[in-house]
Amino acid sequence: MVSLMRKAKIRLYVEQPLADGQSLTLSRDQAHYLFGVMRQRVGGQILVFNGRDGEYLAEIVEAGKRSGVLYCRQQTRVLQMPPDLWLLFAPIKKVRTDFIVEKAAELGVARIFPVQTRFTNSDRVRQDRLQAHVIEATEQCGGTFVPPVEDLQPLDKLLEKWPQDRQVVFCDESLVGCKANLIATSDIQKWAILVGPEGGFSDEERKRLAHLPYVTTISLGPRILRADTAAVAALALWHSTLGDW
Repeated sequence: MVSLMRKAKIRLYVEQPLADGQSLTLSRDQAHYLFGVMRQRVGGQILVFNGRDGEYLAEIVEAGKRSGVLYCRQQTRVLQMPPDLWLLFAPIKKVRTDFIVEKAAELGVARIFPVQTRFTNSDRVRQDRLQAHVIEATEQCGGTFVPPVEDLQPLDKLLEKWPQDRQVVFCDESLVGCKANLIATSDIQKWAILVGPEGGFSDEERKRLAHLPYVTTISLGPRILRADTAAVAALALWHSTLGDW
């Protein structure tokens, strides 16, 4: 089994159910990637996952320019769920927004929410494109769960229907210079991290968040971080304190 996995260096996300003996029909794009780009042939072995059934070792049984078929040999890993952590972030420039969702998938979150704040630079996002980046990041990092990316929505509306049992870690740039103050606690299981836009949060947003009972306000250290850096720093801080690291 170990020798087979060593031979299988390619991981591919598929949408079909996975099980021992399951046949998988490849899409045209997947066939092009495997056979045109990666030069795989019949008899080759890859790892596949769908975000629900774990990871499987699959053998290529048919290979064509526009299609192909894989055969699931056996499960290599069960589904590994991340902690119940959501990431809320304000979209920024395209490449840096892509970076945020990719690193969120790699570091481990359960859901990703682009939110619109007063100073958010972007008023729309391509949810399907961001989801594709999450899938690609999961393929590369060896994950078996694919966090969903939600549609962009105003932060105010999201907070209006916020589940009261989920604590929000509010990364407030106005506290720069203070030591990060996230404290480990065992009685809260559901969390979210909120990171603002390049222009920061407005005074009104900051005051509202500070008065919500389910919000924990923290600093991310002695320097003001870029929005994408802040998201990664906050995720790393949470995981090292409360997560599965």
